[in-house]
Amino acid sequence: MERIDDLQFKNLKIIQDTDGFRFGIDSVLLTEFARDIKKDKTIVDLGTGTGILGILLSKKVYPKKIIGVEIQEEVATMAQKSIKLNSLEKIFEIINSNIKDLKLPKNYYDVVITNPPYKMVETGVISRNIKQQISRFEMYANLDDWIKTASELINSKGSFYMVYRVNRLTELFEVLRKYKLEIKRIRFVHSKLSEQSNLVFIKAIKNGNTFLKVEKPLVIYNDDGTYTDEIINIYREKENNDK
Repeated sequence: MERIDDLQFKNLKIIQDTDGFRFGIDSVLLTEFARDIKKDKTIVDLGTGTGILGILLSKKVYPKKIIGVEIQEEVATMAQKSIKLNSLEKIFEIINSNIKDLKLPKNYYDVVITNPPYKMVETGVISRNIKQQISRFEMYANLDDWIKTASELINSKGSFYMVYRVNRLTELFEVLRKYKLEIKRIRFVHSKLSEQSNLVFIKAIKNGNTFLKVEKPLVIYNDDGTYTDEIINIYREKENNDK
């Protein structure tokens, strides 16, 4: 069943399926990590899902154009409804396609951003819900496919943003270098500071020089289970912008 959720940021809303895969805090935090995107840039969101990244970025970095690519027809249709709900039709477009079959111009876009499936097929617990399974597992495209497609789309010196699992970081580094994407910023995410990091945000530049900045860890929860000050400030900004 579809429902409308208030994103509590500049009156933005999103339509989600209560029985499908819904966006998590990793998507919200990825758009914060990507706040250094300049105004009026062209952005492609690979694996857009319900469009959460593009919807938030529309009011955070004010792009010239956003193209969201989503393989699941029903989910793509839902994203289109959210675009209309937020009156973003002039800047945000959805393409229903496998990322491997895209017919978009190569070496053209300023930015590619993605929150791709983290798990290889036949690893982890398989969901009975096919929408959730496609969102979590590399059923139709593997890591190499995601990075290759991103690199083909980005212009020289264009930016690539991604959230991924730390346990596949070595593989990620190798594939990025293979496709001429040089990591410039990296930030590890910890559920609690006392726990190991599971997620990592990366920014890479196509044909960039070798230079890497490791930013301070992003910690979501204090030891008592409450949000850290940084997370509170992110959501406080959302609430303030909504007033």
